[in-house]
Amino acid sequence: MNIKPFAVEEWMNAYETGARYNIAETCVDSISLDELFELSGTHKESFLNKLCARRLTYGYIEGSPDLKEGIAALYHTIRPDEIVPAHGASGANHHVFYSLINPGDKVISIMPSYQQLYSIPASLGAKVEILHLKKENSYLPDLEELEEMARGGVKMICLNNPNNPTGALMSPEILKKVVDIAKKSDAYLLVDEVYRHLTQDDEWQPSIVDMYEKGISTSSMSKVFSLAGVRLGWIATHDKDALKQFWSHRDYNLISCGMMDEAIAALALASKNQILERNKKIIRENLDILDHWIQKEPRLSYVKPKAGTTALVYYDFPIDSYTLCRRMYDSCGTFVTPGDCFDEPRSMRIGYAADRDTLKKGLQAMSTFLDSLEAE
Repeated sequence: MNIKPFAVEEWMNAYETGARYNIAETCVDSISLDELFELSGTHKESFLNKLCARRLTYGYIEGSPDLKEGIAALYHTIRPDEIVPAHGASGANHHVFYSLINPGDKVISIMPSYQQLYSIPASLGAKVEILHLKKENSYLPDLEELEEMARGGVKMICLNNPNNPTGALMSPEILKKVVDIAKKSDAYLLVDEVYRHLTQDDEWQPSIVDMYEKGISTSSMSKVFSLAGVRLGWIATHDKDALKQFWSHRDYNLISCGMMDEAIAALALASKNQILERNKKIIRENLDILDHWIQKEPRLSYVKPKAGTTALVYYDFPIDSYTLCRRMYDSCGTFVTPGDCFDEPRSMRIGYAADRDTLKKGLQAMSTFLDSLEAE
């Protein structure tokens, strides 16, 4: 299998640990177990004593009941038996393609988006067609273009909602029209929903699985619940044939998730309201900080995100994004992601869900660096 290098992850791997101001991170400011116990009102010693007394077997092969009930509660119509636990959302996405896509299958994916959604099916021999999201359309899909691309049949349509890196959010009306397009081909509709619930308003954000029988939702504990260290994600769908394939293929590459990860995730999901209240407050206050900063920077522009934790910010300096981001990292310690990782030249992805102090100092240092470019 030949697959393209994963541009975003290779960049993060190379520079993240040495960053002074990490505003490339896409998870909401992570929490410790102590903070989780406090947020959930859980007695620490009781929880840990119970966990430490467990024998380290494989645990529940198909996922613990508490975990799956907690995940199901994030949807309106999904049952616990329609959930397949995975190793993070990245593991969930890979597992969907590994289970359902064959050489020659037609797959439509969007760009910019998380690279898994187009590079993995291409590596499996699928015929991948790209629907480019445009800044002038607020990074929302052109539905007429999508319908034309799907004409003649398509095996799977892949979306990312809310979008990474732009923070665009498809409305229920847009999703309904995408579902109508998918139905014409009886296509699977995979939506990476790893940022779902992280919105700038309090309206319920529907999941694709509550709108379409062949909808497939992937997500994880990393972004929304600030628990990236718990390597746990999931696939959710009503489609029985897809579920059969997921479970069959899972025996070959996973068997089960870690019982300790599942116990911590189940605790967090039982306390989802408290965590979401914390995390929505962070992203809303921090986006205001980012927005005010961008308005004061004459060489920068963006479409203000509607959801998620990231923004795609364009600059008008005559320098490629890898060079700009490396020079900025070396000069002032501010770490962001080059837009070229998403095939978006002269831009950078900024993650605004870090702790407020890191975000403010990182942006301030970036202003100083941009001023130095202006003077060149």
